[in-house]
Amino acid sequence: MIKSIFFDVDGTLLSFKTHAMSEKTKEALEEARKKGIKLFIATGRSPKTFEIVKKTLGFEFDGYVMLNGQYCVVEDKVIHSMTLPKESLESIIPYLEKEKISCEFVELDYMYTNFVNERVIELRKFLGSTFKPTPIEDPRRSLENETYQLCAYINEDEEKDYFENMPKCRAVRWNKLFVDVIPSDGGKGVGIKKMIDYLGISQEETMAFGDGGNDIEMLEFVKIGVAMGNAEDNVKKSADYVTESVDDEGIYKALKKFEII
Repeated sequence: MIKSIFFDVDGTLLSFKTHAMSEKTKEALEEARKKGIKLFIATGRSPKTFEIVKKTLGFEFDGYVMLNGQYCVVEDKVIHSMTLPKESLESIIPYLEKEKISCEFVELDYMYTNFVNERVIELRKFLGSTFKPTPIEDPRRSLENETYQLCAYINEDEEKDYFENMPKCRAVRWNKLFVDVIPSDGGKGVGIKKMIDYLGISQEETMAFGDGGNDIEMLEFVKIGVAMGNAEDNVKKSADYVTESVDDEGIYKALKKFEII
């Protein structure tokens, strides 16, 4: 019996076309909640940027796995927190400057960019009102402050060189324009395990919905992993089931199929 469901946000709950969650999805979530099922967010977004999304969603979840699993909160209690190693940040900064790579540095309540290029501008247009421009700062700030994640604007061909210069870290990608950089032993699957262990829920009682590369570990970890119809092929292959797209009520239809609602 499913007792908990984890949802990615962008491209899963929120449409990239409307930048909103459909009323049908909200109705499905309410019905699942009435059956006693716990509902969680599992996103790459930080607590700061997620506040904007929260208003857009118009729905209160039971807990939040943020920053791709690096920061987990239940009822305002932090149950898991993992930052990027300082030595990894110290190693990558000269490389960013040398190769002129734009990168966003994500703290819990602050986010900044070393500089803006065309890839950054393109992504901001893609995300629309759910993303606000970040200030430009010296990346050496990260050596003095706790940094949970980087958003490095590199393509797949550039990943190998990048991570040779940032040890103890790895990439999770849901967009061709950039990768989320997280600790090697982090990820949404890790965050979900921390969440269910805390709540006394077994892995056999979990379900998740996602559409991006950073959702693959999550979909493979849970009992029932559902990929959205708008997901990339590699995400669909990692799922137990592929539903319709976010713009064709994929969440509602999958919850009906598995008799959750």
